[in-house]
Amino acid sequence: MHAQATQLPEVLLLTPRVFEDERGCFMETWQRRTFAGLGIDYDFVQDNCSHSQPGTLRGLHYQIIQPQGKLVRVSAGEIFDVAVDLRQGSPTYGRWAAARLSARNRQQLWVPPGFAHGFLALTQAEVHYKCTDYYAPEHERTLLWNDPQINVSWPLSDGGQPRLSPKDAAGTPFAEVECYV
Repeated sequence: MHAQATQLPEVLLLTPRVFEDERGCFMETWQRRTFAGLGIDYDFVQDNCSHSQPGTLRGLHYQIIQPQGKLVRVSAGEIFDVAVDLRQGSPTYGRWAAARLSARNRQQLWVPPGFAHGFLALTQAEVHYKCTDYYAPEHERTLLWNDPQINVSWPLSDGGQPRLSPKDAAGTPFAEVECYV
């Protein structure tokens, strides 16, 4: 597993070793010792899968209590995956990092606890992510996806609007979000 820091040093782009031959391929997507060696030494307690149509934007979500670290990968299609640092006092507070994850490049993104997370489906996409804590809807918050202070450069086709859930469309502006202390 090769780890590369993104614009936010704690958010890592991970590239697994892939073994291919005429039958297909094999790759290890998570192994406790390997990930601990990369500084990702967490117990994952929940696996999630999301299927999204092109142009669907999910996020930017976080839990103010029971913060979740997320290991994100794509098994079909391609997404633009984003993490925003919401840790007050962090040197990268309020900054974002992004990566294009796809079934083709087989890369994963590690989003540690303390960050908001979201993605834009660039094609029809199936997204899998492991979480370090359980989903707690009463503690879930949504940072406004297009907040001008954060200014994520979402690759929307023709500058269009994404498909949003009502919750994501009504996200909280950065100046008003609850952050991690």
